[in-house]
Amino acid sequence: MTSIETIEREEAARISEILKGSVDPHVHSGPSIAPRAIDHLDLAKVYSDAGFAAVVTKDHDYSGVICARMIRDHHPELTTQVFSGIVLNNVVGGINPYAVEHTAAMEGKIVWLPTLAAENHLEWEKSSGWSHPASTQKIRPATAVPLFEDGKLRPEVLDLLDVVAATGMALASGHIHVSETKIVFAEARKRGIERLIFTHPEDIVGASLEDTKELADLGAYVEHSLAFFLEGSKFRTRSNEELQVFIDLVGAERTILCSDLGQVGTLSPLEGFRRGVATCLSLGYSDAQIHDMVATNSAAVLGLDE
Repeated sequence: MTSIETIEREEAARISEILKGSVDPHVHSGPSIAPRAIDHLDLAKVYSDAGFAAVVTKDHDYSGVICARMIRDHHPELTTQVFSGIVLNNVVGGINPYAVEHTAAMEGKIVWLPTLAAENHLEWEKSSGWSHPASTQKIRPATAVPLFEDGKLRPEVLDLLDVVAATGMALASGHIHVSETKIVFAEARKRGIERLIFTHPEDIVGASLEDTKELADLGAYVEHSLAFFLEGSKFRTRSNEELQVFIDLVGAERTILCSDLGQVGTLSPLEGFRRGVATCLSLGYSDAQIHDMVATNSAAVLGLDE
């Protein structure tokens, strides 16, 4: 074995050790109306083999809590706990407190504010050229789910926030504009929501570094999608150096790294994590700091450490 091979083998083992106990809180496994490269059960098997503690599956069009419960009940041999949440898009009725209560009752972990149906997302689509992979084939295109009326949060949004506070789930910003996120998260804090996730400031949501720091100071964890940073990802829009700027902005203690992978034609979620850890090592972060970003912080915001 050459010295280069030895170094590569040692780094691979180091990455595997850092990833033990990891949590992926944002992954697009299937079944889904959109093409997916891996389903929830196979993902749980892959992550279990890699020593992950938990995964939260996310689909833009349905709550995966029933499937997650079946996997937990029927596959006790898996060491990775499978959870899900709900995204408040058209298919579940938009801002639907009833659906959120049901999700909580089935051990859901995250409520995502609108993504594909966010007013901001629909505006972003016009400039990006992106569209839901199934919207022209199987379902009608999304229509906006507004959060505000006459400059104030709609009553159903306030109802929703009270439900999230009562259930203890995490509230994630989804694809709403950062200016909306600031208002919603401030109100969420007033109403007793303790677990806040600012979703991928690096793309879609229009966030500046100052915006990101402001939300972290409010108590939110800043979640970065490795899909937007990694070489080999078809979704890459940002550089390694930009990832470092984002991490240093709020510190490893307020940063979450998720895969945001599972789609066809790109890196697998586990490969995304392995490359993400390798990238962080190359940027000079310690093993402990990286473990916080891939494991400890996600476990905390999901309440898995209690």
